[in-house]
Amino acid sequence: MPSYSFTVNGRSVTVDAPADLPTLWALRDKLGVTGPKYGCGIDVCKACTSHLDGEAFNPCVTPVSEVEGRDVTTIEGLADGDELHPVQEAWLEQDVAQCGYCQPGQIMAAVALLNRTADPTDAEIDEIENVCRCGTYFRIREAIKSAAAKM
Repeated sequence: MPSYSFTVNGRSVTVDAPADLPTLWALRDKLGVTGPKYGCGIDVCKACTSHLDGEAFNPCVTPVSEVEGRDVTTIEGLADGDELHPVQEAWLEQDVAQCGYCQPGQIMAAVALLNRTADPTDAEIDEIENVCRCGTYFRIREAIKSAAAKM
């Protein structure tokens, strides 16, 4: 079985896996990184949203062979030690989470948006396609605006 080496949350890792194994399963099952959630497996719900070389990506549809030599960041790698990322702080301040299942992906999508644009419009926030079954979209919007003001 082939081996793939890449970085996860600043740590170098190597996994033995078939080339077409979704990165999500390499993260969760082989490396024990459980922040990215499985929701659909077809790039619709985006509960697994993480970052690949600083850009949002969905590991449920990205083969592990495509992350070879690259940097993967999940929700576990977002905070700086005990200091939360401003988006995580805003999520708490705005009381966004209800069930919490989609929140790691939502937060990672919001961080990617704020990395692209410091002051996103409502239309740009609406382009985030992550699904929240609890319907906390208004609070998500408010948290993104709050984090943007702090960043």
